[in-house]
Amino acid sequence: MFGKSPAKKTETPFWQRKSLSEMNKAEWESLCDGCARCCLNKLENDSTGEVQYTDVACRLLDLDICRCVSYDDRKRYVPDCQILNPKNVKRLSWLPATCAYRLIDEGKDLHWWHPLVSGDPETVHEAGISVRGRVVSERDTDDLEGRVVGWPK
Repeated sequence: MFGKSPAKKTETPFWQRKSLSEMNKAEWESLCDGCARCCLNKLENDSTGEVQYTDVACRLLDLDICRCVSYDDRKRYVPDCQILNPKNVKRLSWLPATCAYRLIDEGKDLHWWHPLVSGDPETVHEAGISVRGRVVSERDTDDLEGRVVGWPK
């Protein structure tokens, strides 16, 4: 029993071993990378279903930190806010391809810049994934059609 000690086993991260419906509230909430892309106003073509993103963010989004200022009460202030849950992730086709909820639902892993992987909540911003510095608040414009952008896809 002398010599090398056995290699320390590391536990598989919860997002690699659990489905969305198996996660507890803390795990679920930690999947949000803080990109705030889901908080962008979107335009949907009624006949084709095509969704176009704008660079106009929800009025509740703090543009500097990319977080909702009334997260727990957001439905009260923005009735059409879509609160993600394991059942609706699959049908919300407008979720960006980089969204952790979408990735996990599709059986994919998180990107290197995700705070759960990098250990740093700033990497999502440093990687250029977040909306920080790229959007205006809906309080400051009413021209959604003129603010359509090619990102995120």
